[in-house]
Amino acid sequence: MLKIAYDPIYIHPLPEGHRFPMLKYELIPEQLLHEGLIKPENLFSPGMLDEDIILLTHDKNYWHQLRDLTLPAKEQRRIGFPLSAKLVEREVRIAKGTIDGCHFAFDHGIAFNVAGGTHHAGTNWGEGFCLLNDQAIAANYLLNKGLAKSILIIDLDVHQGNGTAEIFKNNPNVFTFSMHGANNFPFRKEVSNLDIPLKDGIDDQYYLSLLCNALPALIEQRQPDFIFYLAGVDVLASDKLGKLDLSKSACTARDRFVFELAIKNRIPVQVSMGGGYSPDIKDVVEAHCNTYRVANELYF
Repeated sequence: MLKIAYDPIYIHPLPEGHRFPMLKYELIPEQLLHEGLIKPENLFSPGMLDEDIILLTHDKNYWHQLRDLTLPAKEQRRIGFPLSAKLVEREVRIAKGTIDGCHFAFDHGIAFNVAGGTHHAGTNWGEGFCLLNDQAIAANYLLNKGLAKSILIIDLDVHQGNGTAEIFKNNPNVFTFSMHGANNFPFRKEVSNLDIPLKDGIDDQYYLSLLCNALPALIEQRQPDFIFYLAGVDVLASDKLGKLDLSKSACTARDRFVFELAIKNRIPVQVSMGGGYSPDIKDVVEAHCNTYRVANELYF
């Protein structure tokens, strides 16, 4: 069964100016339900995450400042959202949804988080609308519980997963792979285990050739027993922040390639959706829904 973490408070804590891009978190499951691709029982709303699990990844002082709403104004500006209890709760639920998705992925091969992909949050900082790093928290959870020994994080959002790279820079059990716009945010990059910086305006063929050359060898080399996949659709030519020139069909081909490799190698996958900022929300929703459509075709 395809399982999808869905957070019903995804939009309410956000200020007016940020609500348009967040609409996708409502529209994606609505579209999938409308198509009959999923049923209500495919969706689950995650609960709250225990503090000790958060502290496997994030600095105690930073977490307490988030929890107690005492994060300095400068650090809040770096995040881009004014801090609120609802916003912190949302991030905690997102991380719990990603962890829950890992358990479903062990059983069914794959699981999704409609939100997540909060890869700009580092050990002791938030940035770029990310407070807590959901996939990093889940990776450390799996390692701590002995559920995985070798983890691969595939980050194909247009922005580098700088927080993820920083968190795991000294952890040999987690390999971070980020393929991102070289001239895009964050402008101060961290060092992933493998970074593939992309020039502005690259097209479908070049993008897919880079991915197809890199990823099979990486899986062969690392032999991961779990994959986290950040499937951002801000790589689209229509994206107002992306600077790349990819079509929706190439974005779908990208997802298919990742999933087929995971299936071939019998590696469970947790997928967080990441960014998507095309001016027409239909483009964002369609591209994200394509990821679910491909997964449903291949796995179920």
